[in-house]
Amino acid sequence: MEADQEVLDSLALNLQQRFPNLKIAGMEPSKFRRLTEEERMQVVQRIQASGADCVFLGLGCPRQEVWAYEYRDRLNMPILAVGAAFDFFAGNLPQAPKILQDYSLEWLFRLIQEPKRLWQRYLILNPLYLWNIFLQFVRLKQFLPQPPQGNEKIESFG
Repeated sequence: MEADQEVLDSLALNLQQRFPNLKIAGMEPSKFRRLTEEERMQVVQRIQASGADCVFLGLGCPRQEVWAYEYRDRLNMPILAVGAAFDFFAGNLPQAPKILQDYSLEWLFRLIQEPKRLWQRYLILNPLYLWNIFLQFVRLKQFLPQPPQGNEKIESFG
């Protein structure tokens, strides 16, 4: 899920109430499209001018991972892809019961809540990812990162 202005406003209000000393250096909703090079530079300049120490990115998978990869060299700070955390803290999505959280089963709760959207990610892609990590760990296969070519179907949003 991608954060629009309403989600960001609720998120900021809830975070300020819960953490009164929290300083939010800036918030910006997704433009829901690929940014031009000029817009990317403007985003970088706004983030750098804000005084932020890190960027929390809630664009949803895989857009946020692509965005973080594309901006990693432009921003000299940690970029944390937080998935649905904005929607949780904004009060738009229910969090899993504590017992499921304690046993790292929040993914199962989310799968039950949104099966059409999440089944492929949780039941096919995540096990495939773990398998590839295992293959790399035991040195049966080496994976080298491939930079985006600019013509991929997955577009970054910022």
